[in-house]
Amino acid sequence: MRLFFRLCGFWLILIFSASIPSSAEILKIVVNDTIHPITEEYIGRALAEADRNKDQALLIEMNTPGGLLDSTRNIIEKILASPVPVIIYVTPSGSRAASAGFFILQSADVAAMAPGTNTGAAHPVTLGGGKVDDVMKEKMENDAAALMRSVVSKRGRNVEVAESTVRQSKSFTDQEALSQKLIDYVATSDQDLLKQMQGKIVKRFDGKTITLNVAGENIRLFDMTLKQRILAFMMDPNISFIFLAIGALALYAEFNHPGAVVPGTVGIVFILLAVFALNLLPTRFAAVVLILASFALFALEAKFAAHGVLAIGGITTMVLGGLLLVDAPIPEMRVHLLTALAVSVPLGGITVFLMSIALKARANKVVTGAQGLVGEVGMAQTALSPRGKVFVHGEIWDAMSSTGVPAGQGVVVRGVEGLELQVDPSEVVQPTPVVSRV
Repeated sequence: MRLFFRLCGFWLILIFSASIPSSAEILKIVVNDTIHPITEEYIGRALAEADRNKDQALLIEMNTPGGLLDSTRNIIEKILASPVPVIIYVTPSGSRAASAGFFILQSADVAAMAPGTNTGAAHPVTLGGGKVDDVMKEKMENDAAALMRSVVSKRGRNVEVAESTVRQSKSFTDQEALSQKLIDYVATSDQDLLKQMQGKIVKRFDGKTITLNVAGENIRLFDMTLKQRILAFMMDPNISFIFLAIGALALYAEFNHPGAVVPGTVGIVFILLAVFALNLLPTRFAAVVLILASFALFALEAKFAAHGVLAIGGITTMVLGGLLLVDAPIPEMRVHLLTALAVSVPLGGITVFLMSIALKARANKVVTGAQGLVGEVGMAQTALSPRGKVFVHGEIWDAMSSTGVPAGQGVVVRGVEGLELQVDPSEVVQPTPVVSRV
């Protein structure tokens, strides 16, 4: 019995020990996207995880063309305040840390690049890429340059060269960045990087120093949650534009076919998803008005048959609305021209086609129910004075006429009241119906 309790205790100790994360691990995340609020949330969550598990460091493998300034500032704040050292490694070969990515790279405790990568080009760009006056341009440059100086000087890197990426949009290869003291290491892999860092003393942003003992340590990958994956996918402006267009088309179909339910449900879901994503992006709401106006032009084309002029105007309006929808500082965060054309042209054709069918259906004569009998021609089976029997549409009906109608006279239906027809005499003579007898 004692042996049994000892074995149970031994296994409990093993299980408890296995459940405690190793303090020697290095947490790793991969940022392979533009910098936006979901990227900020992902990095913040990783920093909190690394602090909670007392990891040796947080390794951020980065490949980004840049992104939103507000998200960049928030990420820098989180990195500078992190109790866990942050290593940023631009990888794989051929990738970059441009614009906002360069700011984040300089904020790291350890900055490294893989061979064949580049960084820099941190000049501030106006939303939409439009031209601004000299005073505003100078303000933006000075603000970005001050942020760069405040970060780089504390990290002991080359302030002057780093500032040139803001004022002169300079970019650097991995070797150029290393030789000019913008980064600390050039490494072929994360293990190579950890090996080079082994035993190095790093000065934290708060002035404290630590010695990195990271060579050969286990690297634990920390991935995005399902929610973050979905939101990151939707943060692509091209996806948001497609969702918005599909939702608008589905609602348009629901309005033309009330009670269909499915198009309306699909439309609401897609529009809500698009609105949620666009709420996190710098959106021009005037562009949304252009997109809605394009549907009005499609409807007018179907109604007035303007030989394609209004349809072309609608397609043009939708393309412009798509291109102007997201007011982002870099091309990667705007709707591409190819996407705008690929969505607008088919959508315009489908919308005009559906509207044409709806308008034709409404213009056609009703051929079913009581309304379908109005205008039908038949023959009086008995004299109508004023009531009698008439043969209309293959059936014998009770009928009433305001004028006397002899048997055999043609009649035309003018109205229906309950199960009785209102008829008038007609010049059209109907053939006598053949009634078979058994």
